[in-house]
Amino acid sequence: MEDYQERVVDEKAALDTKINNLEEFVDSTLYQTLKYFDQRLLNAQLEIMKNYSDVLGLRIFAFKQAANEV
Repeated sequence: MEDYQERVVDEKAALDTKINNLEEFVDSTLYQTLKYFDQRLLNAQLEIMKNYSDVLGLRIFAFKQAANEV
């Protein structure tokens, strides 16, 4: 894999860790103490992070597909 492709793989791994941490927080009792507006913002952030992770996953899949075509 090229250097930039490895960076994409590393970025996705780091992002997925952050997603898991945020999901755990959203399921916590502390989250329930937040104002509604802050809860909505965190939920929006989580959805955007998941979408970003999906895009990175598609890029990684495309890297692997291209490598198999050679």
